[in-house]
Amino acid sequence: MLFRVKILLILFTLFMSQLTWAATATGTLPVSATVIAACLVGTVTPVAFGNYDPTSTTDNIAGQGVIPVTCTNGTSYTIGLNAGTFTGATVTTRRMTGTSAAGLAYGLFQNTGRTTNWGNTPGTDTPAAVVATGTSQSVNVYGKITALQAVAAGSYSDSVTITVNF
Repeated sequence: MLFRVKILLILFTLFMSQLTWAATATGTLPVSATVIAACLVGTVTPVAFGNYDPTSTTDNIAGQGVIPVTCTNGTSYTIGLNAGTFTGATVTTRRMTGTSAAGLAYGLFQNTGRTTNWGNTPGTDTPAAVVATGTSQSVNVYGKITALQAVAAGSYSDSVTITVNF
């Protein structure tokens, strides 16, 4: 029995001496990420003009849409609108496709007075650059259909591509 105690005592001493030999070492773990500039167009509120009376002399058939844009915080961006899908349309002479072959002319504007055309060339015919906040920012689009267009009754529509330049 004494022999066993001696063996246990020797093993215990060896074990404890190993603990005193233990040491620590430190280092650093680098952690990094790169935040990219990015933008996203959310669910757009369409420009819906409603009913248009081609015999009315009133040039105020107005509509308004909203473009929600979310970009990386601090990113500067502009929004451009192309001419739409009507063959031969331009950003200053947009047309909706419908019953009449010539389409229904309309305009998209940057301001509530509907006097500043909204095109697709940054610095020329798009609104001034906006600095993003990192949250959704709503940008209004103002539309107008001019009076006295010789068009047939029916539904007219167009699809305008939104381009966010950042």
